[in-house]
Amino acid sequence: MNPFEMVVLIIAIITIGRIITSRMKTREATLEPKAMEDNARLRSEVSQLKERINTLERIAVDKSRRLADEIDSLGPR
Repeated sequence: MNPFEMVVLIIAIITIGRIITSRMKTREATLEPKAMEDNARLRSEVSQLKERINTLERIAVDKSRRLADEIDSLGPR
């Protein structure tokens, strides 16, 4: 391989590397807002699910307490 071919090969390798790097940075830049959007959506969904769990826990506890109160009220008078 003569020196001219070696220089051309090195320049081609560097150019291809820079093209790949720039494409990866562009892809990262487009994926980052999508990830932030997904993160916000998931946080919202988790908070809604926590609210539902709290409501269900309150219902479950209230019903058993009401049932216990009703049973106590039916006891000997």
